[in-house]
Amino acid sequence: MDNITFQYPSWYILLCILLGLSYAAFLYYRDKNFREQSPVLNWALGGVRFLSVTMIALLLLSPLLKHIVRDVKKPVVAIAQDVSESVAEGWSEEQRRAYQESLEQLAGQLEGDYEVRQYAFGSSVREETNFTFGDKLSNLSDALSTIYDLYSDQNLGAVILASDGIYNDGSNPLYISTQLGAPVFTIALGDTTPQRDLVAKRVFHNRIAYLGDKFSVQVDIAAENASGSTSQLRVYKVEGSQLRLLQQAPVNINSNDFFETRELILEASPAGVQRYRVVLSEVPGEASTANNTKDIFVDVLDARQKILILANSPHPDITAFRQALSSNKNYEITVAYIDGLKENVAAFDFVLLHQLPSRVNDAAGVLNVISQRNIPHMFIVGSQSNLGRLNQLQSLTALRAGGDNTNEVQARVDNTFGFFKLSERLTDNITTFPPLLAPFGEYSLPGNGQVLLFQRIGKVDTRYPLLVLGQQGQSKVGILFGEGAWKWRLFDYLQNQNHDIFNELVTKTVQYLSLKEDKRRFRASLSKNIFNENENIYIDAELYNESFELINEPDARLSITDSEGKEYNFTFNRVGDAYRLNAGILPVGNYTLQASTNYNGENLTYTGQFSVQPIQLESYETTADHGLLRLLSEKYGGQLVYPGEMASVAEMIRQRETVKPVIYETARTQPVINLKWLFFALLTLLTVEWFFRRYFGGY
Repeated sequence: MDNITFQYPSWYILLCILLGLSYAAFLYYRDKNFREQSPVLNWALGGVRFLSVTMIALLLLSPLLKHIVRDVKKPVVAIAQDVSESVAEGWSEEQRRAYQESLEQLAGQLEGDYEVRQYAFGSSVREETNFTFGDKLSNLSDALSTIYDLYSDQNLGAVILASDGIYNDGSNPLYISTQLGAPVFTIALGDTTPQRDLVAKRVFHNRIAYLGDKFSVQVDIAAENASGSTSQLRVYKVEGSQLRLLQQAPVNINSNDFFETRELILEASPAGVQRYRVVLSEVPGEASTANNTKDIFVDVLDARQKILILANSPHPDITAFRQALSSNKNYEITVAYIDGLKENVAAFDFVLLHQLPSRVNDAAGVLNVISQRNIPHMFIVGSQSNLGRLNQLQSLTALRAGGDNTNEVQARVDNTFGFFKLSERLTDNITTFPPLLAPFGEYSLPGNGQVLLFQRIGKVDTRYPLLVLGQQGQSKVGILFGEGAWKWRLFDYLQNQNHDIFNELVTKTVQYLSLKEDKRRFRASLSKNIFNENENIYIDAELYNESFELINEPDARLSITDSEGKEYNFTFNRVGDAYRLNAGILPVGNYTLQASTNYNGENLTYTGQFSVQPIQLESYETTADHGLLRLLSEKYGGQLVYPGEMASVAEMIRQRETVKPVIYETARTQPVINLKWLFFALLTLLTVEWFFRRYFGGY
């Protein structure tokens, strides 16, 4: 519907008409050129002039043409189909096909009067009609939230949710915060009859273990309607296609609602991602054995660093350092004395030298091995240390000793230290710790070391280093100019009832010194070592030139090999200055990867490993929960129906007075002067008038 509005008072229209009438009368009332012609011509030309002038005058009032557009929106009916594995459990192919046809017929009944949108949900929500029932998860709350996000501002008429009511991901759909504002009709699928079933319900374990350690595995065992039965709990090590039995124990089921937790202790070996299988043997008459098995993956790390505390003689400091370092499971601590040393120093990743070299033993052999192998190390300087020999062994500091004298010194943190960060608690409290005995003399810092702790003598803050760290050649070196650290550990416990401050100082210092820098110019990395079977596997790679500048000029390739020897070959994509690859979803199992590239004629490779673990949540709960679906329908004002009653849903929706089309009206305005036909109308009127006046001698 169109109408015209003016931006001036309506009586201006009368002025425009009066102007047109006056103009026509003035021009034709006394015009003698047309007296000999028919009076009709005079009146006709006057009328044409009247219309032309009036229209032009009206256009000067800037009239607007208002156009009302009506849009009728049909109600949206969203059909959400649960396609998780548990829905079709026990269905034959004929039953699945019959159900699919029934749902398609329901959609066809609704399509004439409603806008039907179909979704499949399980691990995720997608707009499709999928009846494969292969999703490993079921997330009902995500399905309802997605429909709300899509149609909360539209004419959502109804939601049809077809599911068995089992959810194992996301929150309880009854308690989601979104309010759909539309009735939810649920189609109850699955079987609610509890069947005889034995389930390895949950398995709790550490995702990471260290090589040689023992780790705990806890198995929750549940059984329904199986009282009096006996099963066997077995744990296997999966080695390729072979299973190696590790442990087994009987499980006696003494009730129809049985639950028990068993703990198993396994040894972490060998290094790498290891796959274990927990199996409950079948009991007679069991409905499903798919949930009797649970695979777990444990990443066994061989990253434990071997640390040698090598001392000149027994001292309480040695125990203090050993206990502090033992708080970190990444460290394997060995204590030895220089006299009677049997350990191979070259086999250690870090060496703590307590008062070595000493005045009675310069430890030349050990120090030569440390220097040749570039083993990170730290000197603890005390009253037995050979300070002259110490000056020769390191270039971080120089100490000109004043005889055998010592100073009692406390610690003060250097706030400009930048190798790593210390907690505020340590920085604030270490100044109150008891003094250490430090050599008396003149200290200087000729090297490139950084001071972590300065010496405070009495109330005087000196620039003498107490703890200095730095790089010497191809290894890192630290020096603590003081003995008596055992008093720090005891004082920390006295003040705080724990050893956290002392442990932090020791472990962070050793962690910095023992950290091995990755000098490989080509490397690949994964976000984690264990992926779920429905996850995409992303792999990043970096390539550095001889100046260790990040580049990605040559192509980089990736080969992934499974435990059966099957290869998957890829080429990395260039992203910025690096590489990235989405290897997609891979089958369950253990994999090795090899990334390679060729730069300036040099072949560079990187190898690694990862595993893909199965998602077995859908097999843990097989009894449908129609009670949840009924409550969900009641909450939103809908109704629960069974597959045989599916055809009645269309009539239920039609009977709802709230499920009606919505008329949207939109007003559009535009200046009348923009209408092209008005221009041609005026041109026609003026042309006709001019022609007849010209023809009859008016011009």
